[in-house]
Amino acid sequence: MQAASLPSENMGGLLQFHIYLPPCYDRDTSRRYPVLYLIHGQSYSDDQWVHLGVAQAADKLITGGAPAFIIVMPFDVYQYRQPATDPFDEAVIEELIPYIDSTYRTHANRASRAVGGLSRGAGWALHFALTHPELFGAFGGHSLAILDEDGPRLSRWLDALPPGEMPRIFMDIGKDDGLLPSVAEFEAMLTTHEIPHDWYINPGVHNEEYWSRHVEEYLKWYASGWGQE
Repeated sequence: MQAASLPSENMGGLLQFHIYLPPCYDRDTSRRYPVLYLIHGQSYSDDQWVHLGVAQAADKLITGGAPAFIIVMPFDVYQYRQPATDPFDEAVIEELIPYIDSTYRTHANRASRAVGGLSRGAGWALHFALTHPELFGAFGGHSLAILDEDGPRLSRWLDALPPGEMPRIFMDIGKDDGLLPSVAEFEAMLTTHEIPHDWYINPGVHNEEYWSRHVEEYLKWYASGWGQE
């Protein structure tokens, strides 16, 4: 696991991120990898997924035979803003993804690129998946906090997506999470639109104890979309 940054005009300085490279990355220098972008929750930073155990879970899965992949975890500095005033959207799409694809050995296509997050980070992941379907082949929303500006737009965005650009979708939430009603409403919207998705309500609340229990489950789902080379 490495902490890194890149110059970002959109963020007005640096865009910080953590990056996980699979155990085989340095050994096989001809191989390219899918990329999973994971976004932290509000009031946290780009190391949240790190201390939830994402590197250990990824190592376990990959050494156990799952497809190897890269994980990128960017830092949203302006955590209390909506997309209209938070430049995180432009920073990720215009700067981070091109930088990752040019610096690391990635498969630079939507089928090999997934985005997920927890809480507000899941809201960003949903925003990216529906507004940039050409970039992401899978979306994971873990205890999804839908961004306020995005809520009224979701049905329209879903209607506008061509069938071939609909991402794989995974959503989960604790049964005692205060966000359950709004997430269940979005899940019902997916059902109404006849959009396939995986949907789980588990014991738990909206906290890191819940997310850390499910990190390996999340990574298994993302990796299941990428077959062995």
